[in-house]
Parts: sequence; structure tokens; C-alpha cells
Amino acid sequence: MRALKLVGKIFLFAFLSFIVCYIGINIYAMITPKLNITNNGTYYLYDNKDELVYQGSSTSSWVSIDKIDEKLINAVISIEDKKFYKHHGFDIPRIAKAMLTNIESGHIVQGGSTITQQLVKNLYLDFGKTWKRKIEEAFLTVIAELQYSKDDILEAYLNTINYGNGNYGVSNASLYYFNKDISDLTLEEAIILAGIPKSPNKYNPVSNLDATLNRASIVAKTMLNNGAIDEETYNNLDFNNITVYGKTNDNNLQMLMYYQDAVYKELEDLGISKSILETGGLHIYTNLDMAKQTSLEKNILNNIEDGDDIQVASVIVDPDTGKIEALTGGLDYGASQYNRATESKRQVGSTMKPFLYYTALENNLVSSSKFTSEYTVFNINNKETYSPTNFNNKYANKEITMAAAIAFSDNIYAVKTNLFLGVDALVNTAKKVGIKEELIGVPSLALGTGEINIIDYATGYATLASGGYKKDLYLIRKIEDPDGNVIYNKEEKKSLVLNPNYVYILNELLSNTSSSAFKDYTTATAATIASKLSRKYAIKTGTTATDYWTVGYNQDDLMLVWLGYDNNKEFTKGYSAAGKNIWADTMEEIQKGIEDNWYETPTDVVGIILDAVTGELTNDSSRAIMYYYLKGSEPNINAPQKENDKLN
Repeated sequence: MRALKLVGKIFLFAFLSFIVCYIGINIYAMITPKLNITNNGTYYLYDNKDELVYQGSSTSSWVSIDKIDEKLINAVISIEDKKFYKHHGFDIPRIAKAMLTNIESGHIVQGGSTITQQLVKNLYLDFGKTWKRKIEEAFLTVIAELQYSKDDILEAYLNTINYGNGNYGVSNASLYYFNKDISDLTLEEAIILAGIPKSPNKYNPVSNLDATLNRASIVAKTMLNNGAIDEETYNNLDFNNITVYGKTNDNNLQMLMYYQDAVYKELEDLGISKSILETGGLHIYTNLDMAKQTSLEKNILNNIEDGDDIQVASVIVDPDTGKIEALTGGLDYGASQYNRATESKRQVGSTMKPFLYYTALENNLVSSSKFTSEYTVFNINNKETYSPTNFNNKYANKEITMAAAIAFSDNIYAVKTNLFLGVDALVNTAKKVGIKEELIGVPSLALGTGEINIIDYATGYATLASGGYKKDLYLIRKIEDPDGNVIYNKEEKKSLVLNPNYVYILNELLSNTSSSAFKDYTTATAATIASKLSRKYAIKTGTTATDYWTVGYNQDDLMLVWLGYDNNKEFTKGYSAAGKNIWADTMEEIQKGIEDNWYETPTDVVGIILDAVTGELTNDSSRAIMYYYLKGSEPNINAPQKENDKLN
């Protein structure tokens, strides 16, 4: 009897507590400001002209519930929350069933979240699994149900849920995946969309159609079981003729999302978590130059053959400020979201040599300093040997100048220079210019055997392109909260870390890589694109068995292009020309209409016209170039029989 009374008291206490809590929550819901469930659940991305280039499901693409086709609504409710219009935020039997299933399986295989729970989680909470977050979710779910009608909640859910590939909301997803207004979707397309939010990366019809269609079949079966479609309709569903578009109308660029993902990464580096980003409605102002991004993508696609699994990464940077103005981390974001520009590290090949030759200039070598280019076996510490080769095993078999070694990309000259300076000298210069990768001082480092990330590498090259000023490269210039308050503003900082005189001499040497004056045992490495160039650029190419690089710049733009395979497969066909053409076509296009802006010769630098390969005075105007020296370091060469001015 006492036990029965105790149970009765406990039940009465629990019931009264529930009544008090329920009344309290209702009073709180009435007096507190309404939850904002029209937050679009993503961020607003602006380009360098403050024009909106990505907006998720913002007001302009928000679709009212009465404009959303019933078949899509039925599909979503059937697969996500079949009792949505009957419960008050929680489907207790479903939650209990999910708990039992998870206990039996030993891990989480089912969830019991309702549409309302998912909405508040997406808009207001992070995605942790702590009890604190669960309690917050439950509280906000009750508030939302008290403050809004079921139609309001469903409308907000459909306009804010993540549909993958950067698309939030059914309107954006419909345009991206099917190039259709939401009112024009077929039943099959509506079913596919309804299945995506469970796992937007996995059930992505652009990159993983088979998994998407398997998910769609589950949605369709659920609709049949719930009475949302009849058996005849179910049996007549045809997913075999689905056409996936996979692009947006506003920015028809299949690589633009790589820039957006790089923004995500930079936000994390700034301490702004992805959950805050996706729930906060932040306004992010970037350095994205849509004209440069469009040109980059167009020229990549124009120079890469269809059907091959070759990949590309590229960045365009303003050397003076460090602004990253265009970027791609692959050929097609829909096919692969792996961002090679921000994530991968690759051997950089001969593009490492400019940092070596700056080091040489700083250590009293000059642009006409000579080493013999011939097949050489190097003895390393009397314990091992190293025998690098030139491309196609071509050697001058005579002395050549630094100018010729750069133009021809002579490996023997580079290794001799590296050993002459001491292998740690190149490592120190790499650190000085801002390359963060920990490089190992070995003879082969001069040939680019170190693996470096393209953004990290671009930081070093920006130091050369800006005349010796090191700076951080960045995509985000300003962030505002939903109320327009500035919560982050990039402060540009740069420091002079290199001698501008030597940087100028190096940049002049790099401009010779497209010169026809270098004709000897081989030709200049960028001579094949010389006819495309309307102005002067510093250019360096690099080749390994698995990587092709083209890097070049002037004062206005720095651009790096990498081509290779994700699995490090060696090249079976020539893509070196493709990389150079991508670089040349893009640089020429983005600089059209800009005055040729080469570097001004420092007052402490002088020029002498000499033979391109030998560094001697010459009467052959076709082989004559201008060699630059720090005043006082120029050679004392007797004039030839003919006057120098006849070489011009």
C-alpha cells in the first residue's frame, strides 16, 4: 500500500512538474521575441566588387509553401517525418523505436529527429552530440512549435536544408541539379531531391548518381507505404532517364565551388567554425575576381582533353597585396570536391630554381656566372653518389651562364649551384620568402623534389613578384554579422625580406625563359608560348614524372598552374604544353586593357648586352640579351670589333 502511494506521489509530482514546465514554456514563447526561422542557414559570399556571387537560399530564392509542389512536400514528409502534421515537435514512438534499434545494433543506425528538430538544429545549434545540445534542441523545438504554424516550419525547413554542392533550399537545388524551377519538377526529380539531405555528399546526383538513385528508391517505397502515392504510380516511376544538370544559372562555373571551399578553410583558420558559418547568416566579402575566375576556368577547359582523369590546381594572386583573386582545386567540383589547391602537396620540379638563383645572387654569384653543363656524378659526403640528368639527356658540354641555365632549366647547373652554396642556403631562402613547408636540405631540392602545397608555394612566389615583400595570401577581406556589424577586417601586412636589387635581376633572368635568343643544345622552356605573349613576364616551368607546373608573373598578376594525377600516376601523354597554354591564355586575357607594367630598374643595377649562352660580348644580334648586375659586380669585358649598339 505504501509503495502504491509512493508511486502515486511520484506520478503526481511528475505530472505537476510537466504542467508547470509546459505553462512556463508557453508563457516564455509568448513574451520572448520569435525565433528567426527564415535564416537561410548559410553564408553570403561577395566578390571583390561587393556583388553577391553565392547566397544559399536567401530571400531572393525563398519559396513560399503554397508555391512548392505537393509531390515534393509529400516526398519530404514521407521520408523525414511522416507524422509531421500530427505531433507537437517530437515523434515519441519514433524516438523510442530508434533508441531500441540503436541499442540492439550497438551503434547509431536510426535517428528520430522530426522536421522541426532538424530545422532548429540547422539554424541555431552546432552538430555535437552532448546532452547540453540535446536539451537546447528540445527547448527550441517546443518554442518553434508554439510560435509558428506547421506550414511555416515546413516552409523554413525546405528553404534552409542542405542539398549538397553548396546548395541550401529546394529552389537552389532544383536549379542546380535539374536546371528547373521548382514548380516544373517531375515526380522522379522531386523524390531525388527529397532523398539528398540525409547525406548531401553521399546522395549527390552529380558525383554519385548510383547512390542517389538507390536512396530515391527508398524514398519512393516509403511514399507508397505511407499512402503518398498509389501502387500504379510507384510501378510507373522511371529513374533511368533522369538528366542531371549540375550547374547554377547565375555563375555557370563548375570550379567556382573550390574557391568557396577555400573560403571555408580560411574561416576555420580565423577561428570561425563551420557550424557557426552555416547557422549565422554571415556576410563574407572576398577577393574573388569573377572575370579572372571565369577566364581561368574557360582556358583550363579549352586546353584539357575530355575523358582523361588528369587534374588541375591553379591560383591567381595580386602580388602587391596577397589577395587570392581566382582559384580552382580541380577540373569539376561536381565530380570531385577534393580541393587540390588547399589540400594537396606536390613535387614542384624546376619551379624551385628561382629561389635557388636568388640565393646565388645574394651570395655574390652574378647572372653571367658559369658552370659546365655535362653529365655529372656527384659524390655526396664520400658515402653516396647522385647523378641527375637534364631533360631528354641534353647537355651543353661546355660552360653556360646562370642566364642560360634558367632559360634552359639546366639541372646540372642547378645542382652545382646548390652544392656550391651549401644545401641549407636554399632551405633558408624558402623560409625567408614565406614557404611554410619544412624542406630538407639535399642536393636534389634544387630540382624541386620537395612537396609543397600550391597556396603555400604561391606565398613564396608572391615575394618575388612584389619585389621582395613577404605577405600572407588571403581570400577574405571582411566579415559582417547578420546585422551588418563588421566582425573581421583584414589588415594587410608586408615586410621586406629580400634585396630588391637581386629580385629585379632574378625577374629579368626569368623573363628570358620565353626568349628566342636562347638557342643552343636546347631551347628556352617557355619559347613555345612566346607568340602568345604581348608583354613581359617572369616565367618558370617545372616538370617531374608526375607533375607539370607553370608559374609566371609581372607586377599586376601572379599565376600558378599545376597538372597531374591524384594517384601520382606518371604521364603517358604530354600535358606540359597544356599547362603553359592555360597560363599564357589566362594571363593575356586578364591583362588585356592594362598597361604593360614591368618592374622599374633600380638605380643600383646596370645592364650589359652579352651573348645569351656564353655571357661574352657578341656580334650576333639574334643571341644577344641584356644581362643585369649590381653596380660594381659587372664583368670587365673588352669590346668586340663591332660596337655594341649594332646589336640592338
